[in-house]
Amino acid sequence: MEASSPISMQQTPQQDQPEASPKPYRKSFVTSLMEAATLRSPSFREDTYFVSRLKSSEKKALQEFKDKLAAASHGSDSMWGIPLLGGDEKADVILLKFLRARDFRVSDSVNMLEKCLAWRKEFGADEVVEEELGFKELEGVVAYMHGYDRDGHPVCYNAYGVFRDKDMYERIFGDEEKLKNFLRWRVQVLERGIKLLHFKPGGVNSIIQVTDLKDMPKRELRVASNQILSLFQDNYPEMVARKIFINVPWYFSILYSMFSPFLTQRTKSKFVISKEGNVAETLYKFIRPEDVPVQYGGLSRPSDSQNAPPKPASEFTVKGGEKVNIQIEGIEAGATITWDIVVGGWELEYSAEFVPNAEGSYTIAVEKPRKVAAAEEAVHNSFTSREAGRLVLSVDNTASRRRKVAAYRYVVRKSALV
Repeated sequence: MEASSPISMQQTPQQDQPEASPKPYRKSFVTSLMEAATLRSPSFREDTYFVSRLKSSEKKALQEFKDKLAAASHGSDSMWGIPLLGGDEKADVILLKFLRARDFRVSDSVNMLEKCLAWRKEFGADEVVEEELGFKELEGVVAYMHGYDRDGHPVCYNAYGVFRDKDMYERIFGDEEKLKNFLRWRVQVLERGIKLLHFKPGGVNSIIQVTDLKDMPKRELRVASNQILSLFQDNYPEMVARKIFINVPWYFSILYSMFSPFLTQRTKSKFVISKEGNVAETLYKFIRPEDVPVQYGGLSRPSDSQNAPPKPASEFTVKGGEKVNIQIEGIEAGATITWDIVVGGWELEYSAEFVPNAEGSYTIAVEKPRKVAAAEEAVHNSFTSREAGRLVLSVDNTASRRRKVAAYRYVVRKSALV
C-alpha cells in the first residue's frame, strides 16, 4: 500500500563570498565546434502520416507509387505483417516512409522498396525475431531496446565500448562468419523494436536511437559500423525519429562539423550531440528519468519489472552553490520507505536522515554525508521507522557552480501489523 505524503524542497544558497575579479573567457576552437555541432541541429518534426495532410503533389506520388507496385505484381507482398497494397492506413504509413526517404521520387522509391523486399526475403528478416543467435553476453550491453521517450517512441541503446577488449572483439568479429552472425543479431534487435510501433497515422511510427561513443574502438569497428549503417539506411527508411549521441569525444564534433554541410536539413534535424559529462541532462530532455538506464544517470535498473510501467519519478534541478533538501513527510511508525535518487554527474555530497515527529527523539543518520563520484549510479535504499516522522534526502552542491539535473521517487508501505 502506498501512502501519499506532502513533499517540500528546501534550497540553501551558498553564503555570499567575496568575488574574485572576473577573468576574460575565450572559447577554445574545440569548444566552439562542439557548441556549433549541438546548436545547429534544430528539433525534428516527425511525419504524422495523415494522407489528408499531404501536399497535392505528395498525394499524387503516393497513388502513383501504389499503381506501379500493383503493375509490378507486388499486390501480395507485405512488410512487418502489413500487406503493402491492402488499402488501409497502415500500408500508407510504410509506403510514405519509402517515399519520404527518396523525396517523393516515385521511381526511386519503387526501386528502393523492391530491393528491400528482396533483401528481407533473402535475409529472413521476418523470422529473425524468434531466432536464438547466441549473443546473451551482448544483450542489455551493446544494443538493446529499453523503455520509451516522452512521446512514446521505443528507445534503442547502442554502446560498443566493450569491444576495446581484444578477446571480446575476436569472439564477435574474429572472422567473416562471426561478423555475419553479429549483423543478423543487430537486425534482430531493430526488428524487435519495430514490433512496438503502431504503423498508424498520428501514432508512434519510429524509434529513438541513443549511441554511446565512450571508449568505442573506431578502427576495429569500421567494417561492422559501415555494414550496419548501410543495412539500416537501405532497408529501414524513416524508422528513426531522433539519433542521440552521448559521451561524444571532442574529435567527433570536429568531424561532424566537417561533414554536416553535406547532410540534408531533415537528417541533421534528427541529430542530438552531447559531450561527455552531459549525458543525464541531454537524455532527460527526451526521456523521463524512470526510463533512463542507471548507467546513464537514470533510475531504470535491469532488475526492474518489465511487465509493468515504471513508477514515475519527480524531477528537480540543483543549482550551483545550493543545497537541496527533499522532505518526505507523513511516515507512520512501523512503515517502510524505499527510495531512489540520482543527480546527473553527481560530484556533490549526499545524505539521508530520519527526523521523528516527537519532541526529544533523536534524528537518525540513515546515510551519512558522503561525496558521490560522477560515475556512480542512482542510490537505492530502504528504511523502516520505529516512530512517526519524515525522511530528508539532501544533495549539497555548494562546492560547485554547475547546475545539475536530478530525479527521485519513493514508496511508503505501512506496517502489516497496524
